[in-house]
Amino acid sequence: MTEDVMTHARMSERQLDPDSLVSADCDVVDAVSAGRSQSPLPSFEFSTAGLPRPDQFAAWHKSFAPMLELTDTDPKTTNFTGRQRLWDLGSLVLAQIRTDRLAFSSLPGHIRRDPVDHWTMTVLLSGHVRTDAGRRAFNAGPGEVQIHSLGRPFTGVADKSEMLVLFVPRDFSLETAAMLGSAEFSTLGTGMGRLFCDYLIDVANRLPLLSQADLPGLVAATRAMILACVSPSADHSEAAKGPIATALLEKARQLVHSRLLDPKLGSEMVRRELGISRTRLYNLFEPFGGVMHYIQHRRLLSAYAALKDPNDRRLIFQIAEERGFSDGAEFGRAFKRAFGHSPSDVRNRGGDGIPVRPDLEDCPSQERLGVLLRRLQG
Repeated sequence: MTEDVMTHARMSERQLDPDSLVSADCDVVDAVSAGRSQSPLPSFEFSTAGLPRPDQFAAWHKSFAPMLELTDTDPKTTNFTGRQRLWDLGSLVLAQIRTDRLAFSSLPGHIRRDPVDHWTMTVLLSGHVRTDAGRRAFNAGPGEVQIHSLGRPFTGVADKSEMLVLFVPRDFSLETAAMLGSAEFSTLGTGMGRLFCDYLIDVANRLPLLSQADLPGLVAATRAMILACVSPSADHSEAAKGPIATALLEKARQLVHSRLLDPKLGSEMVRRELGISRTRLYNLFEPFGGVMHYIQHRRLLSAYAALKDPNDRRLIFQIAEERGFSDGAEFGRAFKRAFGHSPSDVRNRGGDGIPVRPDLEDCPSQERLGVLLRRLQG
């Protein structure tokens, strides 16, 4: 089955299975499951159907709140229809979305307590979308691929539309980061762009037939398709900055990882090691809420790993202090904001049943997209 996914990309016209947004073909899934030792990939659905009109857009807004600010452009309509189906592909997330007309904008960095910063590759199946990213404005129609950067400022309007959205994290690979960074805020209307459109539609149609064992091959094929089909827009004035910023960010991440427990680790150390100005450093980490926010998040992840390690029996305040938290109450509050559990909860249960990332099965349906996007953030 994975081989089929790798080799199917063709230039023929394709359409998404119209029934696949709401529910998979259970007979097909059951038949495949019976012949496999592993269950099919799980998908997660959310719809505004059945909610009162005042609650419909509010629920849709909440679903996208970690990455976008949505505005209801037709509040007097009888219903607002929004449907989404999500697939967790490990290092990627694919969303299939139908939405009524709305306006959207990225979230300003100063209001994003837990910012999400990924690229989105959107294949529009119906409708039209217009995006304004300051010096660049572009339109997309059916069969075209749009590339957005959630960490950059932009606004736009989407007509009643159906789309596939592939979320690609910035650390997916250096090659894809350089490519998408150069092509962000553009539309791939070329033949290669339409080839990628074909590919993503076929992937969405075949996902009900795949299992967890197929994911590594699928992710590798998708990476190869991105590298083959995406090219920088000819009139993209920022094209040269993408690869440079990617290399700097990767160097900064390696530095933070290697010096995580160093009490001197901070914005000034990172700036000196990178050899860049304070302004450049700020711009580089602005999507993450700043350098110190990024460092604190990595230290909290490290603390979580230590607390659930049965061989690490140090006191909680010792683990916190080692990671730069001199105030136990401050550490406890930051830890619970990040993981939804107190440090003692994790220690007492040894991490069993308390994942670093919330279980999607237990999340309210309108919160699952945010959970998946934060998983990609790491």
